[in-house]
Amino acid sequence: MKFKNVKAQFIGLAVVALVFASCTQADCKPTRVYFAERGVTVKTGIEVLRSQNFEILEGLRVGLITNPTGVDRYLKSTIDILHAAPNVNLVALFAPEHGVRGDYHAGDDVQDAIDPITGVKIFSLHGRYKKPTPEMLVGIDVLVYDIQDIGCRSYTYISTLGLCMEAAAENGIKFVVLDRPNPLGGHKIEGGLVAPGYISFVSQFPIPYIYGLTPGEAALLLNGERMLANGVQADLHVVPMKGWTRDMLYEDTGLQWISASPHIPHPISALMYPVSGILGELSYISIGIGYLTPFEVFAAPWIDAFDLAERMNALNLPGLHFRPKFFKPFYRAWVGEVIQGVQVHIMDFNAANLSLVQFYVMQELAILYPDHKVFDHANERRFRMFDQVAGCSSVRRNFSKNHRVDDIRDFWTRDVEPFRQMSKQYWLYQ
Repeated sequence: MKFKNVKAQFIGLAVVALVFASCTQADCKPTRVYFAERGVTVKTGIEVLRSQNFEILEGLRVGLITNPTGVDRYLKSTIDILHAAPNVNLVALFAPEHGVRGDYHAGDDVQDAIDPITGVKIFSLHGRYKKPTPEMLVGIDVLVYDIQDIGCRSYTYISTLGLCMEAAAENGIKFVVLDRPNPLGGHKIEGGLVAPGYISFVSQFPIPYIYGLTPGEAALLLNGERMLANGVQADLHVVPMKGWTRDMLYEDTGLQWISASPHIPHPISALMYPVSGILGELSYISIGIGYLTPFEVFAAPWIDAFDLAERMNALNLPGLHFRPKFFKPFYRAWVGEVIQGVQVHIMDFNAANLSLVQFYVMQELAILYPDHKVFDHANERRFRMFDQVAGCSSVRRNFSKNHRVDDIRDFWTRDVEPFRQMSKQYWLYQ
């Protein structure tokens, strides 16, 4: 048997060597398969803008709000595209969380700096200031926004979008959004609106937790519904995509995915973020941060993986399956210790209610492990952050009475259809 394996390996290596030996220098260059050759039709806002020869920016001094996700289909940065365009005057960059080149970790303060590639000044929007100051905007005629969002309210880029629109409106500056896909598609809407008193950088505007809009559509809604501070409205222009439809998930676009942040490395991470992100604020159990499956798992040393998987699957939650999972975190809680729980698998995205999954997990854990009820053991200092991400305190207060999803379901779903009907007027795509 060993001889057969060695022989097979030798033959395989010989074939590879023969192929290389038969190549000439000209015909052995790596073949690059462009998206156009694979039938990809989605063109993002930056590509549409370029096809229009940047006409709407001509003669204007441009400030660009972006990060590493702002690229064309060949992964060239929007920063470099605008800087190289002969009829575009790029005079400033504005850095959201993680920085314009992605060189800051989650939660870190971003510093003002000079972009090493273009020499353009970078102003931080994730530190002392979350919103451009009048001083930052001196000498700027138009702010351009190009960031890949993930379609969930608590992800800070939607907050940056709205706050920059406010600054533009207050300072008489035009605002342009280069549109990009919503990785969750354009139909899924979940969660309640943000209640008065719970506006924060992780819930900046009164929209649902999953809001079903592209960045361009979200900008139109914030503007049209006067959700910006003091009801101001920006001089807004959206450069729409071409080829995107509301039923597309990111994998349907054919576009390359750029990590939207360190814990959103893949398109599936964007889908899973609303599954566990609210619970993750409590540091009660692991949701996969610190391992290979961020936002996809629920685990702790005191959980029995098979018991939890059995109970979760017995709920028959539409479009979802729960598989026993064992792993050792690389960082965060329980480093190097084997913990166990469940990994969530989305079997039918359209049928699944993503954001209620974490509450069902909390419910079943309270039944299986009465001594580990989430709000009895979670760090109370984190309750405020939980409430801000949830958009209110009612979810936590009502759930903690009995640890039952039935006690919050109506509250969590009551705003979905009214918001869907209202937001349709801002749709750019069908």
